[in-house]
Amino acid sequence: MTPDAARERMVDLLVQRGIRDDRVIRAMSRVARHEFVDQRLQAEAYSDGPLPIGHGQTISQPYIVALMTEALGVRAGGKVLEIGTGSGYQAAVLAEMGVEVVSIEHNDSLASVARRRLRGLGYGAVAVLCGDGNDGWPPEAPYDGVLIAAAVREVPRAPYQQLRQGGRMVLPIGDEEGQELVVIEREADGPREEYMGPCRFVKLLGRHGWAK
Repeated sequence: MTPDAARERMVDLLVQRGIRDDRVIRAMSRVARHEFVDQRLQAEAYSDGPLPIGHGQTISQPYIVALMTEALGVRAGGKVLEIGTGSGYQAAVLAEMGVEVVSIEHNDSLASVARRRLRGLGYGAVAVLCGDGNDGWPPEAPYDGVLIAAAVREVPRAPYQQLRQGGRMVLPIGDEEGQELVVIEREADGPREEYMGPCRFVKLLGRHGWAK
């Protein structure tokens, strides 16, 4: 099966599983996921599951990428802080939707590879930074959305405070056994939370995650 055919089948599955946002569907039909995985794994690139990308990290399951992107609800021209760049795939999906992306990766090797890959695929406007995502990135705040692609024990305070009023944060909260995908909307009278179901992510290192 060609990559294009496999990607079309992947997108059909996302629709069957309940993804309804046409912008998300179009973006995921355009972003070549096989470009974000190792050559030896390209035959599995469009399967609905996570894949290893080295350094103990993974590229997230396509359904989870779509679900988190849909839940974030950021329109074209909005700005998103992504914590956990990984392969760069999630950032590419957001960029394909016309979203400005600032992405932070803890591992400098992964950050360098993702930066080069995104640039080579035409997503050079994505800002990939190496640092501690627990601190967010104040110079570009406020953000319309914050997406955390790694498991946390609690909501990281700094990224939440960098979210504009009315903006949303999507993140997995829990322990090493599993997490709950949570959407937090920042409102004038405090945060409003919505629980999206169980999930399983690699751990976010730092104060709100786990030590190395």
